[in-house]
Amino acid sequence: MTDLKALIRDVPDFPKPGIVFKDFTPLLADPAGLALAVELMANPFRGKNIDFVIGAESRGFIFGTAIAQSLSAGFIPIRKPGKLPRSVHGVDYALEYGTDRLEIHMDALVEHQRVLVVDDLLATGGTMRAACELVTKCGADIAGIAVLIELAFLKARESVASYGQVHSVIQYE
Repeated sequence: MTDLKALIRDVPDFPKPGIVFKDFTPLLADPAGLALAVELMANPFRGKNIDFVIGAESRGFIFGTAIAQSLSAGFIPIRKPGKLPRSVHGVDYALEYGTDRLEIHMDALVEHQRVLVVDDLLATGGTMRAACELVTKCGADIAGIAVLIELAFLKARESVASYGQVHSVIQYE
């Protein structure tokens, strides 16, 4: 994990004062780092009969599609308001620095399909809880949660653990 951590930059005071943003774009630009990150995120869920990987706009798309391909699963995007053309389920949620809303097509999933929810970062848990709530509104089963980075000092893991196994590749204590 030390090698992957070396590919993540701290950007102080972004997007607002007091926030230290974890910029993983250097990791994305490094072919070996990107491949390792995807494999380490996907590995705990191999053989778990994952039907779909769900990723929240927009950074969840980056890892979600790669993990879906790696697990031979489909990918379903969770989008911000007004981006999906058919009827949607929506959830409003709090971010570590504001509020937002996520939506999923109402017919994206059916009962008992097994879903892995993926994002780049688990911070306060707001985005992840909203994504999981959307999956459950569709009637699907959450097989687990995978993130590249977990800000463990914010203790969001406890707020999403009821949805299933929570796996993070890099933790900041």
